[in-house]
Amino acid sequence: MATVRKTITVTEQQDHWVKSRIADGGFTNDSEYIRALIRRDQEWSARYGELNAAIREGLDSGVSDRTVPQIMEDVEARLRADGRL
Repeated sequence: MATVRKTITVTEQQDHWVKSRIADGGFTNDSEYIRALIRRDQEWSARYGELNAAIREGLDSGVSDRTVPQIMEDVEARLRADGRL
């Protein structure tokens, strides 16, 4: 994969933070730390998009005439079928 050189400006406090993360042994340099933050943001964005779509689907489906216990029974049945319960 090709790389692109970027120049960023951070405050002294932010620079100290990045350097402390490197000193802790979690990262070998500033670039590695920034790339990890970008990957984390990409993952968060994907999860947020899925959650937002599920919320929109729920809102668009309207009001249910089912009771909470009926809904919970269906949820439990789905979780059991998926092996998550």
